[in-house]
Amino acid sequence: MSRFNTRSARPRAADPITTTGRTTTHEGGAAHTRDARGELLMLAVVNMVGNDTFYESAGARDDRFTALVRTVAVEHPAWMVEFVRWLRGGANMRSAALVAAAETVKARLDTGAPAVPGYSRLVVDAALQRADEPGELIGYWTSHYGRAIPKPIKRGVADAVRRLYSERSLLKYDTASKGYRFADVLNLVHAAPAADKPWQGELFGYALDRRHHPDEAVPSAALRMVTANVALRAAAASDPRVLLDADALAAAGMTWEDALSLAGARVDRAELWSALVPSMGYMALLRNLRNLDEAEVPDHIAAQVAERLADPEQVARSRQFPYRFLSAHRAAPSLRWGHALETALNASCANVPALTGRTLVLVDTSASMRSPVSVRSQVRHVDVGALFGAVLARRGNAVDLVGFADGHFEHRLTRGGSVLRDIEAFTARIGEVGHGTETVAALRAAYRGHERVVIISDMQAFAHRGYGGSDGGTGISVSDAIPATVPMFGVDTTGYAATSIEAGTPNRHEIGGFSDRMFTVLDLMARGRDAGWPWEHARD
Repeated sequence: MSRFNTRSARPRAADPITTTGRTTTHEGGAAHTRDARGELLMLAVVNMVGNDTFYESAGARDDRFTALVRTVAVEHPAWMVEFVRWLRGGANMRSAALVAAAETVKARLDTGAPAVPGYSRLVVDAALQRADEPGELIGYWTSHYGRAIPKPIKRGVADAVRRLYSERSLLKYDTASKGYRFADVLNLVHAAPAADKPWQGELFGYALDRRHHPDEAVPSAALRMVTANVALRAAAASDPRVLLDADALAAAGMTWEDALSLAGARVDRAELWSALVPSMGYMALLRNLRNLDEAEVPDHIAAQVAERLADPEQVARSRQFPYRFLSAHRAAPSLRWGHALETALNASCANVPALTGRTLVLVDTSASMRSPVSVRSQVRHVDVGALFGAVLARRGNAVDLVGFADGHFEHRLTRGGSVLRDIEAFTARIGEVGHGTETVAALRAAYRGHERVVIISDMQAFAHRGYGGSDGGTGISVSDAIPATVPMFGVDTTGYAATSIEAGTPNRHEIGGFSDRMFTVLDLMARGRDAGWPWEHARD
């Protein structure tokens, strides 16, 4: 019997992702199906709703997501509440969480599932973490199921409104570009002000007034930030230089978008951005590095921005995906942000484990992995894979980083070098190895007694024939390409229904997503611990 198709009998840690049957990949390779919860998790953590992927249209992908949500919502409602709360908070997937919440309510109403103990209301509240999201969820519901809003939606949204509606959020998110503004939401769900927020009644009243009677709306004195905002806007109409006062901008909760619009071409852009920087949020700074460069803000202001970007506490609070720092690095014209972005990227990967022994990291560089992670991003799936490998090596692990498609190449990481530069150097080589996905061939060629193997891929391997695996040579499973005693971790960047990794069998594991939490799961599994569902260790 070949050493490559023998399964170890030793005890293993329980995996949240478990395969249930055999199928083929989109390229005809041997593959496996997952149970409903596992497939939903793997799809949700990478699903940019409404986006096409290489093998799956946006419509088909969204339909599959909806069907999975409806199945799990009825069979495992308590699990669904925890899943959606983690999906929005821990995984930072906004649109997927909103859709999951709405479809959970729809499924439970359609099947007559009991309202007690209020799973539908809880899942709606769990999905809403930003003040524009109550309106977005109502917009999703009415566009798909009509204008009648069921009670669980109303109650869950009302719970969220009491948590999220504030003066600052009103100024930032209650804009004419929104389909459902704050007042529209309040009219539909009839949310009462929170007992511990005496000013919220005044805020709700002002939101209604400025929606229905904008020319007559006047904020009460209790709404200090809103009052300051109204006054600053009025003053800027005659003298835009009042917008160059950083303290006034902060007191008025003025967004950078509004300040630029009010100023027009009447004030110097470098001065305006310099005044805005102190009150800008972390994500706003990260997204505007190009604008700061093009405005030619002075170096002392750039130094303030760089200090904030590199601050580990601010990085942690921002909950940015690690690849966002690569995206910012590529977008910024100047080099003055490089060190800060490198530091921030490393801080965003604080959960990277220190693994004993040698690790083989295989990054799929095939044609399907060269597509962007979303229509609004220039970062590709292959970039995420290169980032994972480079960061793992920077943690002090002995990593052999290999790219593969039809062929494969070994990439030497620069000792003491930059993760950002390593990513660029790695991805510059992807044209060397073609466009296919010969995962089995790459594994057999690159594996040299490593203690573990990590594969970053969309898991759509080509069929590999002629090698005596467990299926008799008619199409070898990726799981059978290395000894069964060697742990194999598949990091799925796309979440297709079929996967090359036979997760749930000894030493075969699957992880998904773009956040640094995938490092936590890898660490737990590598140490033989029960990884469980992500939210079960999210507080570790």
